[in-house]
Amino acid sequence: MNNKTPTNAPQMADVALIDESALTARADSTRRASRGDDRFHFVTWAAAVLVLLIFAGVIFSLVEGSLPAIRQFGFGFLTSKSWNPAADRFGALPAIYGTLVTSVLAMIVAVPVGIGIAIFLTELCPRVLRRPIGIAIELLAGIPSIIYGIWGLFVFAPWFQDHVQLPIIEGVTDVPVLGTLFGGAPYGIGMFTAALILSIMILPFISAVTRDVFETVPTMLKEAAYGLGCTTWEVMWRVALPFGRSGVVGGAILALGRALGETMAATFVIGNAHTINASLFDPGTTISATIANEFTEATSELYTSSLISLGLILFFITFIVLACAQWMLRSLDARAGK
Repeated sequence: MNNKTPTNAPQMADVALIDESALTARADSTRRASRGDDRFHFVTWAAAVLVLLIFAGVIFSLVEGSLPAIRQFGFGFLTSKSWNPAADRFGALPAIYGTLVTSVLAMIVAVPVGIGIAIFLTELCPRVLRRPIGIAIELLAGIPSIIYGIWGLFVFAPWFQDHVQLPIIEGVTDVPVLGTLFGGAPYGIGMFTAALILSIMILPFISAVTRDVFETVPTMLKEAAYGLGCTTWEVMWRVALPFGRSGVVGGAILALGRALGETMAATFVIGNAHTINASLFDPGTTISATIANEFTEATSELYTSSLISLGLILFFITFIVLACAQWMLRSLDARAGK
């Protein structure tokens, strides 16, 4: 036994040294990984703070630039219809009205069509045609807005004037409510024309997001519904839409944000008239179109401040829309949980 002890002692010492070196290397690796995590955490935290700083900077710039108009007009700026640069009298109500009306009309047209396209691509379209049709629809999102505006002014508006506006105006002249909403002269351009152009522009956002949401629905859920005898409509309405309602609403809100802030396309076809008319076929204006048309012509401080105030109003309208969307999503989730 005594002869074996000196032989095993060096081996045990070597094993101890190896274990100690392995532990040291592992500790160094852990410290390096920890430092990498700290750097990653700092970078992501800095990015989040940067976004908040940019957000605060935008608000500060808009509020600072709007102060002369706020001091001059006060709350009356939101309710006044007057827009007279020569007399330095400005009111935001026609622009707010045009922005809301065109955006709501565009959503009314685009949301059902976008959801229908998504259903067709995910459930009904032959596999050979799914990819080409999907790519063609998504390419609409890449077309510059000024191209939509030029096409709307020179191609769509004349056709719309002769083949849609004129027959509708002649047909609803004596109808009490419809005669007011769709009466007047067939200009071709106007709020309804701008809304249709906006609906075409936001259609790819709704259809693409909705299609991706429908593709995430588990196949087992749809097959179970089909096994119970449900039709395609019932499967999409009772299974796919409830499963992906958050994504569908998110896509719609994304499209609404694009419609609210669209500038060039609306500028070309809305008519740029600072008036509020009951007829949807009459010319109007939006906040973005007003800023784009008149910012370079603003010669007085009050004129410039009024245009910046319009930008501040559009900022708050967008913020309110997003807040309402979040509230609606939480309400839907809570209702589904019950």
